[in-house]
Amino acid sequence: MQSSQSGRRTRTPSVGGASSLYSYTSTTRSVARSIKSVQVAWYKRPLVQDAFFTDIQTGAMLTAIFSMMICLFTIATAILDIYCLGMTKPGVTHYGFYIMSFQYVYVGNAHVRNCLIVFALFSAMAAVALFVMSCMLIKGLRREMEKDMVPWLWTSAVFIFWRTFAIIFASIVNDMIFGYHIAMCIMWIAFIVIGALGWIVVYSLYLELSDLTKLEDLAHLRMGTMSSLNMTQSIAGSRPTTPHSTVSTAQIV
Repeated sequence: MQSSQSGRRTRTPSVGGASSLYSYTSTTRSVARSIKSVQVAWYKRPLVQDAFFTDIQTGAMLTAIFSMMICLFTIATAILDIYCLGMTKPGVTHYGFYIMSFQYVYVGNAHVRNCLIVFALFSAMAAVALFVMSCMLIKGLRREMEKDMVPWLWTSAVFIFWRTFAIIFASIVNDMIFGYHIAMCIMWIAFIVIGALGWIVVYSLYLELSDLTKLEDLAHLRMGTMSSLNMTQSIAGSRPTTPHSTVSTAQIV
């Protein structure tokens, strides 16, 4: 006599099945943790893969050369601005009017004049520092040493921020009807944009070299570990071992 529920199959979970489910869940969580640990923050990823019209190494070298040229230009214009602002100060006797026209130079409030002098002076000092860091950058690019790029990255970022603030202030207080101020405004806008793009290229190359250095360190660490293990096995001799350990299974006499 068959039961009315003979067509149904009851399935009782076994201990092995529960263990398999638990191990599967643990494996999934461990994989998720591994993926999360491998994920790199956005600011630690290379922002660009090339320098828009050339490879990233050449772009970084061109950026260093461009940075040196901008430093020389900044020093020259800062010296000119300080000289002109000093010559046009009320009460100063000079004969510069016979050489060049000073009509474009600011002659208003004394505090604004002093601010323009301070901006020019600090711009020249920042340009000197950036020139030195650009030389270090070229050296680091030739040797592919990412540590030599860090000073230039910080100095260039400060220089770009400072010159952006300085040109905005100068364009506001100066009369933009003169060709000198218009040219300086347009040129510095172009210089700041190109400098920011060059900074992105150098920073991306720095991240790539840092990743390569980490991979090389891991490779050297693995090679050192393997060589130490091989040395240990050679000292112990070629003895039969179990598949799960290096403990010898030979009989001890």
